[in-house]
Formats: sequence, C-alpha cells, structure tokens
Amino acid sequence: MMAVVVETKELLETVAASLVAGVGMTFVFSIAIWGVARFAELSRNDRPVAASASAAVAILALLGTLSGVAFGIVVMTNK
Repeated sequence: MMAVVVETKELLETVAASLVAGVGMTFVFSIAIWGVARFAELSRNDRPVAASASAAVAILALLGTLSGVAFGIVVMTNK
C-alpha cells in the first residue's frame, strides 16, 4: 500500500481559496485607492459633497481591507 504524499483535494481547495482571497483583497484595496484619488480631485475642483462621498467610499474600502486581513489571520491561527 502506498502512502499518500499530497492530498490533492485539500491542495486544490487551498489554491482556490488563496486565488479568491488575493483577487478579492486586491479589488477592495484598489477601490480604496480610487476613492482617495477621486477625493483629491474633487476637493481641488470645489465639489465638497462628491468629495465627501468619495472619502466615504475610500474609508469603507479600507475597513474592508483591514477586516479581510484580520479574518485571514484568524483563520490561519485557528487551523
């Protein structure tokens, strides 16, 4: 009887989860960057309401990024 060296199912699950997490976190952080850039542009053009909305989007995206990082740390330390 041969020993199983690599658990293929678990390996594929790990690859898929890391791909989804990597792309998702990159997307959420890019929204934060977009929000900050829009905030700066709209502030220079004297559009305070739109600038505030862009700042809110940036803050929410940064909170999403931080919560994703915290979730990843919790998942890694609990296994």
